[in-house]
Amino acid sequence: MTGERTALKEWAVLCDALAAGEIVALVRKGGIREQRAGFAVRHDRFLLYPTWFHEKSAELQPRFAERIAAASAHRPPDGIIRIGLVAEVAAMWHVRELERLRAIEPFHGMAWPSVVSRFEYRGVPELRVIAVRVSRLPAVHDVPETRRYQGCVSWVALDDPIDVAGATPVLSAADLDRAIAALTAALGSPEPPR
Repeated sequence: MTGERTALKEWAVLCDALAAGEIVALVRKGGIREQRAGFAVRHDRFLLYPTWFHEKSAELQPRFAERIAAASAHRPPDGIIRIGLVAEVAAMWHVRELERLRAIEPFHGMAWPSVVSRFEYRGVPELRVIAVRVSRLPAVHDVPETRRYQGCVSWVALDDPIDVAGATPVLSAADLDRAIAALTAALGSPEPPR
């Protein structure tokens, strides 16, 4: 199947970093509407939905914080989502020890105080770390942003699927394998595949 409807919202500046192969991991707790169950990865493949919702330079590592203005410069018109990336889950960790997360800073874009805040949010000390294999779609797709896509939620089911055939990985398999090995050294064995 080459069509994909599932999309994960991520800050636009971090989508840009994923697209450049500068980071390979997402650090997630979940959106407000997901807090009862928490964040879960229920999809092996998903589109990346760039968002500016809650994007704050103080929550990003300095190397990415200065790029918010540049990311905003190519922001699509209001009411449009510009989708050009698809991600496949390469490995996942459910992290319950905060200090383990210090060693993985090169692989994600969040500032340490933001990682701590998310880890401790609502008194549930945990985070999900998802290593992803990101690929560029052959064409960028402008999707109308409907009301149900908006708000503080991680996952969105798009009304229409986007063809992901011909997507090109941004990192070589060897580079991604090295990153996953480093993440595993810091976080322990990944969760078994579903």
